Amino acid sequence: MRSSTLVRPGLALLLAAGLSTLAAPGVAQADTAPTVDAPVTITSTEELAPGVTYGSFQVDTPRGATVGYLLTADLQKNKVSLDLLHPGSVAQRQVVSAMTNAQGAIAGVNGDFFNISETHAGVAPTGSASGPEIADGEDLKFAVPNAQRFGPGLAPGTTTRDVFGVGVNGRARVDTLSLAGEVRSARGTITLDGLNQYALPVGGVGLFTSAWGTASRVRSTCGSDTSRNDPCSTHTYEVVVRDGVVASVGTAPGAGAIPADTEVLVGREGGADELDDLQVGDRVSVDEKLVSAGEPKLTFAVGGAPILRDGQPLAGLDTKTAAVRSAAGVSRDGRTVYLVALAGRAPASAGFTIAELADLMRSFGADAAVNLDGGGSTTVAVREPGQVAATARNNPSDGTERAVANGIGIFVGHR
Repeated sequence: MRSSTLVRPGLALLLAAGLSTLAAPGVAQADTAPTVDAPVTITSTEELAPGVTYGSFQVDTPRGATVGYLLTADLQKNKVSLDLLHPGSVAQRQVVSAMTNAQGAIAGVNGDFFNISETHAGVAPTGSASGPEIADGEDLKFAVPNAQRFGPGLAPGTTTRDVFGVGVNGRARVDTLSLAGEVRSARGTITLDGLNQYALPVGGVGLFTSAWGTASRVRSTCGSDTSRNDPCSTHTYEVVVRDGVVASVGTAPGAGAIPADTEVLVGREGGADELDDLQVGDRVSVDEKLVSAGEPKLTFAVGGAPILRDGQPLAGLDTKTAAVRSAAGVSRDGRTVYLVALAGRAPASAGFTIAELADLMRSFGADAAVNLDGGGSTTVAVREPGQVAATARNNPSDGTERAVANGIGIFVGHR
C-alpha cells in the first residue's frame, strides 16, 4: 500500500504543533486532521510537557482498523531528551512502565528484539537484546551476528549493528555502530569481537563486564554466523581478568555476577585458541568502545532495524505480514522524534506490514526510522500531567505488559 493512500504527510507535525483539537486525557475524538481526506484519523492528542505530545490515531486497512499511539519529542525544547530504558543488567528484562518510572521518564516505548527463547538444550534464554546499547554515554553492549538475531528479516544492506540514537549535540539519528577493542598482553594482541552479547561470531572473542548480569555466558558460544539454531560450540575457552591480571582460565563459559573490578573473556573456535595462550598471573589490558559511522558521538543508542532512510522506505521491506509493531523515527534535522506503538488487542489490532509502517513513519514527518520489537513486546507507557506514575496504554497483546530487554524513554529536565 503506497503512502499516498495510507497516510497523510506531516500528520505528526500537526499533533506536535497542537493544530488538532486537543482531547481531554483518555477521551477519544472522532475528529480528522484539518483539510485532509485521508484514512488516518486522530482520535486524541495532548501535551505531556512543553515539547512532548502524546496522541492516538486510527488507520483503516483492508484487514480492518488499526489503532496506534504516537509520542513526539522536540529535543530542542524544555530540556527534552531521550535515553535508554533498561533493567539493572544487560541480560535481564523488565516491563516498560516499570523502567519508565524507575528512571524518571515521562513516557517510553519498548525497544530492540531480544533473546526470548532457545532451541539449544540446557541453555536458558539470556533476555538480552540483539543490537547495541548505549545508556547515558556508557557503552553497554554490542550486536550479535545477523543470523543470530530474533525478529523479522532485515532489509538488504542493514545489520544488527544499526541503531536509533542521539548524539552529544542533542540531535537524534539512525546510525551504525562498530566495536573497537583489543586484549593486550606480553603474549600478543587479541581483537575483541563482542561486548556483553548473547552470541559471538564463529572464531571470535567476547568481553563480558559487570553490566552483563548473572546469566550464563554459554549462549554466547551457541549458533553460528549462518544459523541461530546451529549447535553450541564444543571448542571454547574463558579467561577471568581481575584488576588487570589473569585470575583463572577454563574451557567452559561460566555464569554469575561479574564484580566491577573483573572482566571475563570468552572465545570460541579460533578465539578459544587465542585465549588459551594466556596464563594465570599474566598482566592484561582490555580496551573497548563502540564507534558510530556518523558524527558526533552517540550518548544513547538502541538497536533497531532501519525501514526508512532519506525520507524513502528501504527496498525489500515485507509487504505481506501484518502484525502489531513499534517504531522510532526522526525528522531530517534530528530535532523531532516520533515513537509509535500499535494497539495489541482486537478489535483494534489489524496491524501493519513493515512496508506500511515505513510509510506511516514517513507520513508523520520522519526522514529516517527503525522497526522495533513488536507483537506482545509492543508497549507505550505514559505519565500524564498530574499522574504519579506512567502506565501502559496500548493493551499489549499478551493481555499484560511483557518484560523486555530495553526501551526508549523521553525525559524532561535534568535526571
